[in-house]
Amino acid sequence: MKTVKLNNGIDMPILGLGVFRVADPQECEDSVCEAIKAGYRLIDTAAAYENEEAVGRGIKKSGVDRQELFITTKLWVQDTGYESTKAAFAKSLKKLQLDYLDLYLIHQAFGDVYGSWKAMEELYKDGKTRAIGVSNFYPDRLADLMVHNEIVPAVNQFETHPYWQQIEGQQYLNENNIQLESWSPFAQDNTIFDQPLLKGIAQKYQRSVAQIILRWLTQRDIVVIPKSVNKDRIIENFNIFDFELSADDMEAIKTLDTGKSTIFDYHDPVKVKFLSGLRFKI
Repeated sequence: MKTVKLNNGIDMPILGLGVFRVADPQECEDSVCEAIKAGYRLIDTAAAYENEEAVGRGIKKSGVDRQELFITTKLWVQDTGYESTKAAFAKSLKKLQLDYLDLYLIHQAFGDVYGSWKAMEELYKDGKTRAIGVSNFYPDRLADLMVHNEIVPAVNQFETHPYWQQIEGQQYLNENNIQLESWSPFAQDNTIFDQPLLKGIAQKYQRSVAQIILRWLTQRDIVVIPKSVNKDRIIENFNIFDFELSADDMEAIKTLDTGKSTIFDYHDPVKVKFLSGLRFKI
């Protein structure tokens, strides 16, 4: 498995399994177990997904040594703040049946993220998590967080796919030695699999459109966490390291960039208020 080196020196797998919206506990447990058996070593969940317990069972069922795995979970908005972050972290560890995390992320750039970051810096220094980072922090929020705190986030996870390629965002992260991680690599839109350019490239390499997208992301050195509960697709998504897209094909895919989200506008006050008010049983 190809890895990327984070700004604190640890290695992170460049491809993992995401479990957003995998609500059925048995389905989630089985998917995690199958992914690990197929060779995945990065598993990404979140308190807000309400499936950490199932993820923990899947990890345990796989029988793979804990030290071989890279496990990520995230802190939700209502749990931000210094004390509540410590409590939420402990709750996530218990649900996952783990002694430590590999990466702990602030899920959204809302709430008391500064109190949370202070708590996360302490958790990192105490060895409770091997790295800390953020999710859905765009450059202005990220810059503010870095200026006022000691530790620079190791990872920033946000929407990245052929329709929103985050070229400038990745450049900013690279300048600050922060790893970009893509969520929703398929744009939460099944029509992407019928996109003519991507279908043509897939036919050229005798691969699926999903494999072309994942290969395009990893060739850009972007960590990616596709979700699937189908065993065959889990295996297919993993088998992307035995071919390489040409420079011409990489450039061709650039033409699909719309420069905006297909899913959620984090600069829309109405949508931000809605997201900030979402509560989960965590």
